[in-house]
Amino acid sequence: MKKTWGMMGIMVLIIAVIGAVIGMNRSSQTVYTNNDGISMISRTQDKDFQIHTENGFENSFLKGVNMGATIPGTFPGELAISKDTYLRWFEQIDAMNADVIRVYTTMMPQFYEALHEYNQKVDKPLYLMQGVWVNENDVRELQDAFGDDRRLFNDFLKDAKDLVDIIHGNATLEEQPGFAHGTYTKDVSKYVVGWILGIEWSPDFVLGTDEANQAMTSYKGTYVKTADKATAFEIFLSEIGDKVVEYEVDTYAFMRPLSFVNWPTTDHLSHPNEPDNKEDLVSLNMNHIVKTESFEAGFFASFHIYPYYPEFMNYSLEYSDHLDHRGERNSYHGYLEDLISKLDIPVIVAEFGVPSSRGMTHQSPVNGFNQGFVSETEQGHMNAHMLEDIHETGYAGALVFNWQDEWFKRTWNTMDFDLPHRRPFWSNIQTNEQHFGLLAFDPGDTARSHYVDGRIEDWANESPILDNEELKLYTAFDERYLYIHINMKHESLENNRILIPIQTKQNQGNTHLNDTAITFSESADFLVDIKGSAYGEIFVDAYYDKFYYMYHETLGMLETIPQYREKNSGKFNSIFQALSSELYLPEEDRTIPFSKHNTGRLLHGNANPEDEAYHSLNDYYINEGILELKIPWLLLNVSDPSTKMQLSDFYEHEGLVSEPMDSLYIGASIVNDDAVSNLINMESVTWETWHLPTYHERLKPSYYVMKDAFENYD
Repeated sequence: MKKTWGMMGIMVLIIAVIGAVIGMNRSSQTVYTNNDGISMISRTQDKDFQIHTENGFENSFLKGVNMGATIPGTFPGELAISKDTYLRWFEQIDAMNADVIRVYTTMMPQFYEALHEYNQKVDKPLYLMQGVWVNENDVRELQDAFGDDRRLFNDFLKDAKDLVDIIHGNATLEEQPGFAHGTYTKDVSKYVVGWILGIEWSPDFVLGTDEANQAMTSYKGTYVKTADKATAFEIFLSEIGDKVVEYEVDTYAFMRPLSFVNWPTTDHLSHPNEPDNKEDLVSLNMNHIVKTESFEAGFFASFHIYPYYPEFMNYSLEYSDHLDHRGERNSYHGYLEDLISKLDIPVIVAEFGVPSSRGMTHQSPVNGFNQGFVSETEQGHMNAHMLEDIHETGYAGALVFNWQDEWFKRTWNTMDFDLPHRRPFWSNIQTNEQHFGLLAFDPGDTARSHYVDGRIEDWANESPILDNEELKLYTAFDERYLYIHINMKHESLENNRILIPIQTKQNQGNTHLNDTAITFSESADFLVDIKGSAYGEIFVDAYYDKFYYMYHETLGMLETIPQYREKNSGKFNSIFQALSSELYLPEEDRTIPFSKHNTGRLLHGNANPEDEAYHSLNDYYINEGILELKIPWLLLNVSDPSTKMQLSDFYEHEGLVSEPMDSLYIGASIVNDDAVSNLINMESVTWETWHLPTYHERLKPSYYVMKDAFENYD
């Protein structure tokens, strides 16, 4: 009996050990090793991207997300994301049915440690598409990839080789400001499915390289060579790629597919109706970069493709009338088809998406997939629509941009109105580049202090700054908005007009509303005009109109209006954002006028993410005698709320300069007859500055839409 139990005990122990081993290696990626002893986990064949599984190499449609390097309060060079945060994000990305995460540069050790740890406990690993960044200052300075005795080339190659060591868990990088550093010990090489080297190349840089190196005609390395018609820039990429592959093979007997960043600006196609010469100036053609027989892993092309830019995406005569597989006009689908039809290798769309910002930067006239002023739900549906286009046209993968919002970013039509060194410390909802994420960072440690939803429980602990026989007015502030709550004592707001004057800059605004009998107790720089749930808009004093100053007075793109340079004119302007300068379409010989978007218009509805009726673009809510309103800081010409800075007098300083501010003055009154004398009293209110922002994470509705969409493409 003792012997029997002993044998049974040994068997139980063996089973337990086997189970433990299986459990520890649930996601063990099978690795293929060829006859030369070189290992691979992925490769390309014809126009397919393949990943090695227990069944051998299988065609795969890569579906995933790009991931930035920041959280609120940090710049990219700080690389401040913790291992615990990465582990949480990996779980959410996995649950979204994504397979691949792309990063653009060398990450801190905790990123690779988290990826390794996460992949030990899941049935199917998350794969990594690793990028190698290029110093953009060197790009601008040199304008030649081989310039200054190959300085940029050598730095680029060193970073790539460091990354080879990093993904094999065999590197130590010394600490230097703005760069990843530390000791890398986790081997994640069996999860890295490919390299995407470089950045969105400036056409001037590409052309500068070609013109400065005309004697270069070809390159032939061990793993990469050029075709007969290769340019100097294509030779630059070929040599970099060859040396990266060579280093990994020689050092670790490993290779993986290789690609270089590309985008429509430097694609291999001709776009005769493009109004901007630089957008069709020069080409980077991946057909000119060819693998040798030794490079079994192969090449793929990777493009960043958005539906609203460059302009040929909107105005190409070929694309704008293109009908997709749904029978709908779809210029994005038309471009995708044209692009892939002229490439001989697999192609992935390494970036696609639309931002869920309140501000807008560009319109897509064919299908309305605009760069901004898109709700979080619309963002998901538009992204899912593009994902379907990408898959249907035969691409090998699609990586949505982006996983998380990035507060540090700028946009061309807002960047002159804020302080660059303070961007990460507040959330500028008017800047579209900050809001591409499927994961939002909302102000507040665990929740926002106030929600615009018609419920006033979150105002219970606030004291009114204005309390008269007509109304009570409350204010609150966070890293994204000025909040205003008005409680009417006797009137319903649905059937009345309410005016809310706001002063941000003392001794400059209007003391009256032009052509009315309405006056203000303090000079008003802004005026909110709400007519029930049907209409709302915020206006700016014409003298303090930054759009007018920039595009009429400074750049001369629109006509000047002399009276706008007068203080206290009583004139309030609509608040616009520029979308495009005047465009000349050469193929049609026609001109499209300057375009702009009225960003001062306010939308009515529920803006609480927890509610079923939530719409992220809603600005105000009226519920009988109650009004709740949120105003983005940039609409008030606040250039940095965290340090209380605002735009100063444009004309006095002859430019866009910021200066300190102390407080706001705000008032409100029901006004249903402009001809009746009405002095609107305004009271002072201020807020506390902050060094670091508060924030909490929230998965946007777009996350859940993309979760369903990704599930369709296994």
